[in-house]
Amino acid sequence: MSTSSDAAKQLQDRLENAKLHILDARAELKSYHFDSLDDSTSGEGALSDPAIVASDVVAQTLFLRKLKFQYLEQNAKDKYVKTIVSDDAPLITAASNEQIRLRNEEKKRNLKEAKMKLLEKQQDVRTLAPLVEEEDYQKASSLASLGTSLSAKILDAKLALTRLRQAHPQPRLTIATATATLDEQVTQMQALDDELQSSEKRMEELKQQVKAEMREVERLRGVEKEGIAELEHVGKEGSDEDPRLGKLYDWLQVALTAQRSLLSLQSSRAVSENELRLTYHITSPFSKVPKELVLTLLSVPNTRQLASASARLDGEELDLGDVIDAPVQANDTPTLVWSVYACVKERESRSVGLS
Repeated sequence: MSTSSDAAKQLQDRLENAKLHILDARAELKSYHFDSLDDSTSGEGALSDPAIVASDVVAQTLFLRKLKFQYLEQNAKDKYVKTIVSDDAPLITAASNEQIRLRNEEKKRNLKEAKMKLLEKQQDVRTLAPLVEEEDYQKASSLASLGTSLSAKILDAKLALTRLRQAHPQPRLTIATATATLDEQVTQMQALDDELQSSEKRMEELKQQVKAEMREVERLRGVEKEGIAELEHVGKEGSDEDPRLGKLYDWLQVALTAQRSLLSLQSSRAVSENELRLTYHITSPFSKVPKELVLTLLSVPNTRQLASASARLDGEELDLGDVIDAPVQANDTPTLVWSVYACVKERESRSVGLS
């Protein structure tokens, strides 16, 4: 018994020293450097020809068969040695051998079917390979690359859509509601455009009306100056009972009434010796209720020199700037009154028209 045991140990030592184990071969395969291989026999360009692919498959099949035989041989030897050396060897019976045989036959049958299918595929490849032209191959390659790029784009689009859904939770704006909102906004813009055009037309009409009123006021100013000059001339040369005084007085009253009606002057009141307060009504075609403009004129005491002026519209102080300052510095009261009245009326018409 000791002799057989020593023989088994010697056989195990010889097997270990022979370096025939699959593990050693796998370690050598991992440590092998493939940089020294010829580039013409590797890569996608070398396997583009079906004939080269077939020969390469045959070579690899032969190599795998040899490797499989070596693996089975070494595995059988290893099991045999372990069985001999081990104290409790597994019990091998005819039933276990029969089960192993049935499993092997089943595996062989499956392997044979797989080989038959592989041979059929290889035969189809050999038959169809000559029919494939270079142009078709390039087209198939381009379509494959296009499919890959489209798949990547689809994934990116799905990711972007997911991010948008997370950034914009429910309820979201749909195409139908967006279209309805757009139509409503277009209708509103058209209505506002029509209203703007009508307001501009009314503004032009008001400007023409103001220009006509200004020309009429200038004409009445000239007539007023001529009447005052004639009245002074009559006062110097005539007597108190001159019959022309009544006519001039009536004419002056009519002129003052016309001027008041043109400028909408409602009242004029002397608050003190150097303060005059004029009240006007500002009317607008866009508003039925007139607004009250109060113009206060302050002069230097005991002189006819203007000191300052201010304007209020419905009790609110107006800042007109040079419209008041320039006539005050020039001591031009008529220009001051007319400029303030025209400026306030034009501003009121513009603000009402835009609103």
